[in-house]
Amino acid sequence: MRTTVAEQLPPLRGREHEQQALGVLIDGAREGRSAVLVVRGEAGIGKTALLEDAAARAQGLRVLRGTGLEAEAELPFAGLQLLLTPALDRLPALPEPQRDALSAALGLGPGGREPMLTGLAVLSLLTEYADGSAVLVVVDDAQWLDRASRDALLFAARRLRAEGVVLLFGVRDGEGSFEAAGLPELRLTGLSPEAAATLLDERAFRAAENSSGADGRSSGVDGRSLGADGLRLSPAVRYRLLAEARGNPLALRELPLAMADEAASDLAAGALPLTDRLRVAFHGRISRLPEATRTLLTVLATDESGEPGIVLRAAASLGAGVDDLAPAEAADLLRRHTGVSITFRHPLIRAAVYQRAPLGQRLAAHRALADALDAPEQSDRRAWHLAAAALGPDAEVADALERTAIRARERGGHTAAAAAYDRAARLSDRPEDRTRRQTLAAQAALESGDLVRAGDLARRTAREVSSESLRASLSQVQALAQFWQGAFPDAHRLLIDAAASIAAADPEQAAGMLVQAIHTGWYLGEPELAEVLKRLGDLRLADEPAVTPVVRFLGRLFDIGPGKPLSLTDTLAEIRSRGAISDQVLLILCGVALARGQDGPAFDLAVSLAVRHRAAGAAGRLPTVLFFAAEADIFTGRLTDARTATVEARDLARDTGQQQWVRQLSSVLAHLDALRGDEAECRAHAELGLEGDTPGSIAPGAPWAHWSLGLLDLGAGRAESALSRLERLTKVPFSHHICATRSIPDLVEAAVRLGAPDRAAAPFAKLAGWAESVGQPWAEALVLRCRALLDDDHAEDLYTQALAIHDREARPIEFARTALLYGEWLRRARRKSEARTPLTEALEVFDRLDLRPWAERARHELSAAGAPAADAAGAGSTATGLTPQELQIVRLAAEGLSNRDIAAQLFLSHRTVGYHLYKAYPKLGVTSRGELKGIAAQLH
Repeated sequence: MRTTVAEQLPPLRGREHEQQALGVLIDGAREGRSAVLVVRGEAGIGKTALLEDAAARAQGLRVLRGTGLEAEAELPFAGLQLLLTPALDRLPALPEPQRDALSAALGLGPGGREPMLTGLAVLSLLTEYADGSAVLVVVDDAQWLDRASRDALLFAARRLRAEGVVLLFGVRDGEGSFEAAGLPELRLTGLSPEAAATLLDERAFRAAENSSGADGRSSGVDGRSLGADGLRLSPAVRYRLLAEARGNPLALRELPLAMADEAASDLAAGALPLTDRLRVAFHGRISRLPEATRTLLTVLATDESGEPGIVLRAAASLGAGVDDLAPAEAADLLRRHTGVSITFRHPLIRAAVYQRAPLGQRLAAHRALADALDAPEQSDRRAWHLAAAALGPDAEVADALERTAIRARERGGHTAAAAAYDRAARLSDRPEDRTRRQTLAAQAALESGDLVRAGDLARRTAREVSSESLRASLSQVQALAQFWQGAFPDAHRLLIDAAASIAAADPEQAAGMLVQAIHTGWYLGEPELAEVLKRLGDLRLADEPAVTPVVRFLGRLFDIGPGKPLSLTDTLAEIRSRGAISDQVLLILCGVALARGQDGPAFDLAVSLAVRHRAAGAAGRLPTVLFFAAEADIFTGRLTDARTATVEARDLARDTGQQQWVRQLSSVLAHLDALRGDEAECRAHAELGLEGDTPGSIAPGAPWAHWSLGLLDLGAGRAESALSRLERLTKVPFSHHICATRSIPDLVEAAVRLGAPDRAAAPFAKLAGWAESVGQPWAEALVLRCRALLDDDHAEDLYTQALAIHDREARPIEFARTALLYGEWLRRARRKSEARTPLTEALEVFDRLDLRPWAERARHELSAAGAPAADAAGAGSTATGLTPQELQIVRLAAEGLSNRDIAAQLFLSHRTVGYHLYKAYPKLGVTSRGELKGIAAQLH
């Protein structure tokens, strides 16, 4: 009978549960389901063995394997290149932007792209490679992956759905870094006592075979004796070994052999941590090898790539050759992979070789490898080896590292670029080169998301420069690093002070910093924003720069009372006539436009930015613009669109590691839950939105969370708790927020229902002044509705005026709520027949939009007004029952986009798109793609 690869493997002692868990994932891949799992544990705990076992048992699946290499942790996309090489024949099937991005990342083509577009390209490539089969991707020692590879793989992992791809990461505790928040993990712990004892006894027998002499016998030490039938351990020594190993398979395999070879004090119990004792055990064997073999091993450990040609060429210059590998292979320290590479049997062997080699030998190995890496495509590795061999400033090596940094940045490897710039700065022999390179390192670190490093580099460099302009730019890097870490007060003060230092000499640069301070100040309060606006107003800006109309528009943020508002549309036209402006500034304009009631232009700007970011594959930038689009959708009653945009933005924020936006978008979902009357979901989303506050600033999601909880209480008839919650928004640090202004009509209604209209007086006055300054008819209608609530004697006239101004189609919710309040007023005035008309109109909107609390209230009022009992109705949209992602996919399919086009827009795989369409068809009552066009207009 023919045996399978899995049957030829040695058994994994004590890992039956873990094998079963991985087997379930692999079986799922065969059925088209995708999965990801991070296998974590200490060195030697059996991660590699478990991953190899999974690969051997994945019959019928294509297998991609890669390993993170510590020596290549600063080479962008090195890990990805090693992993994906067997699948690159599928590259032509990818959409052109993804194909170009991945080609550039892997050094196969020119140019650089958005990092997340590379991640999407990885997802698409794995999907194509799985076509007609399934794929198992195994990445061992993921803690040593270069940052660019890690980010691309994690983005792909978080977007896996229905591709038939299983992605397994092996991660060693205590070394390197592999943060995979939100991904499922399997933590390997020590073997059970029974399995550990079995493994120890097996290894002891093998140790005896390796250590016995020609007569089959050898004497042991410390209570050990070796005989032809194995290594006989006294009960005391055996017990000590089991206790010391703590179930670690590598320790159980290696320590008996090491103890048989020598009685090293370092191996004694408690002398060193287990990992260090294992290094000592390995080094004991290494130290007895011939000198030339140790030299070759040092070169191999220094390079770590295991490419035989390079390793042997470098070793030859140090007096070692291919024949010197034999003793290391006989000692079971190395593994050859069909002539392609030579690697150490375990990473701890490499660590033992490199860390215990004398400094002079390590430096010589780096120099030899640099000489051996003479091909143009090896220039980055050569530069790093030259840098490792340098003992002081070296202008030539510094120049080579700077070129490496430039190439890394062009490919999107910002972490690698930061490291190369920083090392080049340390090797620079001229102060001006050192500060220039340190500044570039700080900027690259900021771009990579390494905020601590960016701040430290910028702070250190700022102390060394004499230029006020350069110092201000470095302060800006520090400020952004602080801001993205949630330290809003520190970031704000850095921007303010840096702008002040250059305001006279360079007002345009100062203006750019103060515009960014609008963003930081937004999370602090109205006084901080007012200070920024005053400083902007004091700048002596020329009329020509593009930032000048930006400053004029921002300066109207706190306008109250009569006046002609500045138009966002006109401001954008003026900006474009003068030059380009950053997307960050456009986003600030978008937020301020919403604060000034210009919902339509703000929505159009957000959508145009979203289109641009989708085309560029900038998944990380979409959460912000989709947040603004969702706000405008809510204000105009497009609740389905709002939920769709918010869910997509939240998921993208989660998958790109932007926890601030996850919380902020969750609070927007809480608002949609409140409108629907879903109390449990509303509270859960709001609770998440309230997380993340820091000393001196609010949680980014707090304003929407408080408004949502207040609205939830108001809809449930809990006027007192609603009023208390909404009153928070009228005070600093919330008072300047969009939610604070837009929630005032809810506050007025809660105060009147509670019988405390005086508590609404000051907020209402603010709303009235704001509405007068923004000049929007819908804002005037809200003021009239609030006046009707506060002035019962003139309520009828005020309600009818409000309803005449309301745009029922453009802002249906506000129209319906005014109609409900008017109907209630008429019913209380015993004008029941008249009340039924506005109440019926209100109920139609509430039922259509699935605003259940308000619909129940309207239904109750209609019943009290003598209307026949009306049955509760669900939402009237054809889209009922679709998830937000299904709805988004169905809409794009109805527009005629292919699955691949939809996948590119939504940062999914085309298989996932097909899977969602398959689920959506029965919910819509259709059987084919062609039928979607007929119901496209109803998918809202």
